[in-house]
Amino acid sequence: MKNHEILAHTHHRPFPLPQGPWLMKQTWNDLLFAHWPVSSSCLKSLIPPGLELQLWEGTPWISVSPFFMDPLRLRGLPRLPFVHRFLELNIRTYVIKNGKAGIFFLNLDASSRLAVLSARSLAHLPYRYANMSCKTDGEKFTFSSKRPIPGHGQAEFSGKYHSKGSDCFHAAPGSLVHWLTERYCLYASDSEGRLYTGDIHHLPWPLQEAKLELDVNSATRVFGLVHDPDPSLLTFTKRLEVLFWPVTRI
Repeated sequence: MKNHEILAHTHHRPFPLPQGPWLMKQTWNDLLFAHWPVSSSCLKSLIPPGLELQLWEGTPWISVSPFFMDPLRLRGLPRLPFVHRFLELNIRTYVIKNGKAGIFFLNLDASSRLAVLSARSLAHLPYRYANMSCKTDGEKFTFSSKRPIPGHGQAEFSGKYHSKGSDCFHAAPGSLVHWLTERYCLYASDSEGRLYTGDIHHLPWPLQEAKLELDVNSATRVFGLVHDPDPSLLTFTKRLEVLFWPVTRI
């Protein structure tokens, strides 16, 4: 889709588009959203001062998303060699600051060392390199991410997932799915506790019902998070084009 077409659709946003030009465009492919409620006690310590943990009916949630990035490009430039396509697994939760709701990433694993280095240095996001693979059998995906943690085994997420049927929907405003997915701001912090924020924009999430056969998930356990083995909510998105504005210090 043309960028101006994406920018022309803003009625679904909770706040206006940011001032200034966007910087980067990412396309997320074959993305699974796996959502769990967790206890506030095990999550609050992971949220930096200055951000408030956001709750749905009194409970915080985390989301785990495996997907395939292709392409990634900076505005006005062609695809960047060695960094325009890679696998990613992110773990996020939901926060708010000064009335602006957004996402806080606990971790972002990626199969590209260059992407990890760039994101950590330029956007202050907690990217880490992991050994990752994704095998496709028609519309079924077998995804694996393994990242060694010295002295603590490894953070691993592996399983098989696919969409259930071909019907696509947009989350209804006021629903839990909408609260979890329709987010247009991210927050980050650095080692000294300084806060950063960045805006994103895309069309409303094109969602499908999904099925997941989860083999291993120690990726959330390494953060001390306690939750049920199986996700409480699953969706699948075939493709989403996303525009990013620069990440700036608050």
